[in-house]
Amino acid sequence: MRVRALFALGGILFAVGVVWFGQGIGLIGGSFMTGEAVWAVIGAVCMVAGAYLVRVGLRWRRAAPPDQDD
Repeated sequence: MRVRALFALGGILFAVGVVWFGQGIGLIGGSFMTGEAVWAVIGAVCMVAGAYLVRVGLRWRRAAPPDQDD
């Protein structure tokens, strides 16, 4: 169950980070975040954190015994 939670949280965090990064660098418009460098940095941090959570989930999944369900 924890592995699925890590995948879900990591995926959501990564997706939100992509949007925030896109708005921060001006690729995505229509928000108060558009063109603000601070949102690009926050988005990049979220993308890295999300990717890390997914990677940890993959490691836990590989380390689990084959007869154990997530």
